[in-house]
Amino acid sequence: MCAPGSAIRVLALLTVAPLAVPRVVSAQTDEIQVYNGGLAPRGAFNLTLHNNFIAKGLTTPAFAGGLVPDQSLNGVPEWAYGVTAWFEAGLYFPLYSIGERSGHTSAMLNGVKVRMLFAVPRADERTLFYGVNFELSYNAKHWDPTRITSEIRPIIGWHLQPVDIILNPIFDTSYDGLENMDFAPASRVACDLSRSWQLAIEEYADFGPVHQFYSGNQQTHQLYGVVDHTTTALEIEAGVGFGLTAASDKITLKLILSRDLH
Repeated sequence: MCAPGSAIRVLALLTVAPLAVPRVVSAQTDEIQVYNGGLAPRGAFNLTLHNNFIAKGLTTPAFAGGLVPDQSLNGVPEWAYGVTAWFEAGLYFPLYSIGERSGHTSAMLNGVKVRMLFAVPRADERTLFYGVNFELSYNAKHWDPTRITSEIRPIIGWHLQPVDIILNPIFDTSYDGLENMDFAPASRVACDLSRSWQLAIEEYADFGPVHQFYSGNQQTHQLYGVVDHTTTALEIEAGVGFGLTAASDKITLKLILSRDLH
């Protein structure tokens, strides 16, 4: 069981410390998740359904012609295949949104993504685990002003029984130079309530380009309370996120459903 005192101290360190650093106005996203190094079993398929609803968000798009975040539903099915014990290939399709664009509310297709996830085998059984994810996106113009973008997501974490600490120092690129790579880290601290239940706090931020971070009022910072439940048939993750800066959506709901397809 998770000891409340020690867990609270770790949560405070990881969630309050980033506020000491000056915090990009970013568009909504299809996937709100901290990667834990878990892989589909070799030779098996996995399906994960990502959905998030921005209950109270920004009322203007991040760029001309973009989707208005407020009251938008965004999601994607993620299809994964365990290639080896340390490599998983993935496809995100179709990326979709239901929301307002150019004064009209409609359903929209946002693009497609492919990824390659490398991680140490059996990460959930290790005290220290690590990996890296590479992602390539083809974007609709209302989703991202750049047609082709990529993500590099290092993964490092510790299973400390009963507390998990996971860091994803993410770098996004539009292929316009290393100095313009965007730093958008995510982190998670979780406490085991039982073998099938976890409570977690997750933090998602966007500092802006690495050569010069944006000023505090232009950066995003969101804190999520999350519940995870594992059954024999399904893994469920549900959370509520709260924006802590002017550039952040104020309230976002997320739901992730995942299962192996044998």
